[in-house]
Amino acid sequence: MSGSTQNKIQHTNHFEIFFEYASMGILITDMQGSITAINPYALKEFGYEQHELIGEKVEILIPYRFHKSHAQHHQAYHLKPVTRQMGEGMDVDLVAKKKDGTEIAVEISLSNYKIEEENYVIAFINNVTLRKKAEAKIEKLNNELEATIEKRTKELKGTLKKLKISQIALEKSILFQKAILDNAGAMIIATDKKGSIKYFNPEASLNLGYSESEVIDKRSPMVFHVKAEIDKKRKEIFQEFGINIREDFDVMVEKPRRNIHEEQQYNYLRKNGSTFPVSLTITAVYDKKGKIIGYMGVSFDITERIKADAALHKMLDKEKDLSELKSRFLTMASHEFRTPLSTVLSSAYLIEKYTKTVDQPQREKHLQRITSSVSMLTDILNDFLSLGKIEEGKIPVRFTTFNVAQVVKKIADEIKGTFLKQQKIFYRHTGPAEVELDQSLLKHIILNLVSNASKFSPVKSPIEIKTVNRKNCLILSVKDLGIGISKDDQKHLMERFYRGANAGNIQGTGLGLHIISKYAELMNGSVACCSELEKGTEFIITFEINANVHEKDTVN
Repeated sequence: MSGSTQNKIQHTNHFEIFFEYASMGILITDMQGSITAINPYALKEFGYEQHELIGEKVEILIPYRFHKSHAQHHQAYHLKPVTRQMGEGMDVDLVAKKKDGTEIAVEISLSNYKIEEENYVIAFINNVTLRKKAEAKIEKLNNELEATIEKRTKELKGTLKKLKISQIALEKSILFQKAILDNAGAMIIATDKKGSIKYFNPEASLNLGYSESEVIDKRSPMVFHVKAEIDKKRKEIFQEFGINIREDFDVMVEKPRRNIHEEQQYNYLRKNGSTFPVSLTITAVYDKKGKIIGYMGVSFDITERIKADAALHKMLDKEKDLSELKSRFLTMASHEFRTPLSTVLSSAYLIEKYTKTVDQPQREKHLQRITSSVSMLTDILNDFLSLGKIEEGKIPVRFTTFNVAQVVKKIADEIKGTFLKQQKIFYRHTGPAEVELDQSLLKHIILNLVSNASKFSPVKSPIEIKTVNRKNCLILSVKDLGIGISKDDQKHLMERFYRGANAGNIQGTGLGLHIISKYAELMNGSVACCSELEKGTEFIITFEINANVHEKDTVN
């Protein structure tokens, strides 16, 4: 036998093995659309025996409603045969029919080859029914703000079997099998049992940057692997089987050597030094006597799948966060709206009863209660509006230069009317009065902090406000002698809807400090809290600003 013929036989062995044991359906038709060959995986997928399909029209595997259009597509493909995805450019998914009438969703890649002036079409068929169902479920869950995803996986299994064929069949088989491997859409690398590369398909060459001549009989597949991942695999093998393997190639083929099927993710290393993620399955290749003569690795670039998974998980986390936010809002709203609305309702009812002039004091009392309750509701709604704008990134920041001492004093005068009886504010400013901040956001911060200090402090309790402008920063401090905040609660103060365990029935949404922290961030500020139960609380906000002029004290 000549060297050329022996070479062809060796190639044929690889080609025949891949066709017989590939973990995807492979179907061959002639120009008339008759099935001329179908691999075992496809027979099992469709539930047929081989003799039931050979010679039959390919429409036997297609639902009747698509027969007419498929015949037209088949004729058009023969007029212009190119390697492509079947159904490309169409708005409908591809569907196939099993022997029992069950319809399954499929993805089909088409290729073609010619032997002795006869054109043949190769169809690579993947059953994607489960993936389509998962995608439909994900789409539905996304619309309902609750989502999940089913990851698509591909399993490739293989064992070996040699076929005795004639010389003419051998020639045709070489062309046939080479067309399959060259157009499989997967990186296929075959080695001998020592790890020397014997087959390196075009897809592997395209993705890894090596030509066949650079790797066949010259390199091991380990050149494509990251060393740290091989070492990790070595530890896994030791933990599972209690053996310590020295050679890297032996580490990678230990499970295939034990006939254990495994699909695992790795990072392949290109010739230019860059890496990309792949899903890799390694299968042992046997001779007639069941002796291992080599290994075959089939891998797929999963870069886009990983990106899609990451994007989906990010979206799911965002939807989960939104769902939790809605839940907390409903809980808080049902609690916080009930008291002021009840007050408005009862006061409005009682006002109707006071019809005489002498009842004016009572009417004014209830009108004041209504005004106070409406103001409370307005504050709650404003908090939610502010929260919504913060989440959407729609809070405008307008830095202006102003006299901070005058602004804080004015704010303190405005808020005194809402205090408990005999509560007083003491304000001191140190340093230059001129600062550059957003005056509106600063006012909201001060109003919220002082309002909290008043609510959580007893009658006659003083509230201290201090501003210090020095070394390019403004320090704002609001201190009270109220109920204080526990160490555990202090860890969560800036979270949305969080309220201290000792807040009791004191009105509040649990949003104020969260909003304050966000407003502070917008002005390059940070919030700190010093507090002790029953001894009071001090909130300190430090803003990075451009300070100027000389220091002076302002006491109010």
